[in-house]
Amino acid sequence: MKKAIFIVTILFVAVISTACINNMAVQELNNAAKSYMDKGDYDSAIERLESSIELDSTIYETHYNLGVAYINAKQYPKAITELNRAIELNSKYANTYYTLAVAQENQADSLIGIDASSITTGEDGEVTANVPSSDTYKNISETIKEQMIEGYLVSIGNYKKYCEMINSTQRAEEINSHIAEMEKVLVKLGYTGSGI
Repeated sequence: MKKAIFIVTILFVAVISTACINNMAVQELNNAAKSYMDKGDYDSAIERLESSIELDSTIYETHYNLGVAYINAKQYPKAITELNRAIELNSKYANTYYTLAVAQENQADSLIGIDASSITTGEDGEVTANVPSSDTYKNISETIKEQMIEGYLVSIGNYKKYCEMINSTQRAEEINSHIAEMEKVLVKLGYTGSGI
């Protein structure tokens, strides 16, 4: 399955100005977490962001950033929880829906060993991933298939929400192309529901 997802390009949302954060300790923790994320030290970033949330759990950027850190650490259920919390706090930030869709898709992929880090981009810009063949999908248990189908469907819903919110026809076309690839995988998994 081709993926138009560049998890590496998910931007770490900066927590802007002390007007948003009255507590200097929270700001320091968020800044330290960003520094660790930039270095690829996701565990240390997670520790700082979790501490920041303990001090003030009302800042959506912190939940979003923690979701991104969890994705990079391949802790998808935790990422999904944090990104949903970010949406509860601020439902108008389109990138949260995109990032949530990535986490949901990666979690579904991980059920059969597809690793998001296996995604590569060639010199021609073509994105490829090491995806199991159609035969592999036949050997998956029904329970895993159901979990994958559910994960892909909710992911597709969030990709669509993201497309509705952005003002970029080109980006929406890229995401819709990716959704079409996901729908092909759904068929391979035996999904016969409407909408694909």
